[in-house]
Amino acid sequence: MRFRVEHTTRYRYESPASLCYNLAHLRPRSTRDQQVLDSEVRVDPLPDDRSRRIDQHGNEVDYFTIERPHDGLVVTSTAELEVTPPATSPAAQLTWEDTVAAAVEPTPEREFRLESPLVPALAEVRHYAAASFVPGRSMIAVAADLASRIHRDFAFVPGATTVSTPLSEVLQTRRGVCQDFAHLAVGCLRSIGLAARYVSGYIETTPPPGEEKLIGADATHAWCALRLADGSWLDLDPTNDVVAPERHLVVAWGRDYSDVVPVKGVVMAAEEAMELTVAVDVTRLGP
Repeated sequence: MRFRVEHTTRYRYESPASLCYNLAHLRPRSTRDQQVLDSEVRVDPLPDDRSRRIDQHGNEVDYFTIERPHDGLVVTSTAELEVTPPATSPAAQLTWEDTVAAAVEPTPEREFRLESPLVPALAEVRHYAAASFVPGRSMIAVAADLASRIHRDFAFVPGATTVSTPLSEVLQTRRGVCQDFAHLAVGCLRSIGLAARYVSGYIETTPPPGEEKLIGADATHAWCALRLADGSWLDLDPTNDVVAPERHLVVAWGRDYSDVVPVKGVVMAAEEAMELTVAVDVTRLGP
């Protein structure tokens, strides 16, 4: 299927800013199941300086600065993608014990087995994960059980958390958003020695006839991917209780949200207050 994505981020400052520096993870990346046909990032006002680079995880990053007074900032990303249904590797049928044993070997993905700024190694996370890791259970069964448990045990409540809410608080309150649930899944998988990464992207805004609208369709979405024994990755979305999802479009991945923030930067202004609005539209163009 082919999709068109438009993602608009608007900042309105309380007082004019004299300078801003920004980094954006807004360009989708090509993967085994996703081909980027076209992508563009437009900035208003026009930047005084801008560049593009590939970060340490292979994501494409836009850098830009505005070095003159401005009342706000609008960043619009558009992309056209071709997506094929994911093919689950036979390695997903191996037991989780065998998958963990394979993860011990040195690989470039070793950092995804370690704690990260927003996913610390917590005893309570390991305790929560334990119920899914039944001896002899296949890796895909573990992933499905973990996604279902998080979906069932935690309430999706927009505004209940912020980007700085610690994972321990999410576990205590049992409330959060897709970012929190992705972090929890990542933490659970890492707690027993698996490599797991945080994935940022989109899902269809309007689903095909007869299919339910997924949670998180009106903004950027987040889910998790775990590394199988053969080096392939299996995606799981605990927010929507889905394993190997077919309607998810990948933008970037990293250790956690801090690696793939859609737009972040520094603004020089007399007043720190600003208004932020984000609009996302994903349109299915057809086969």
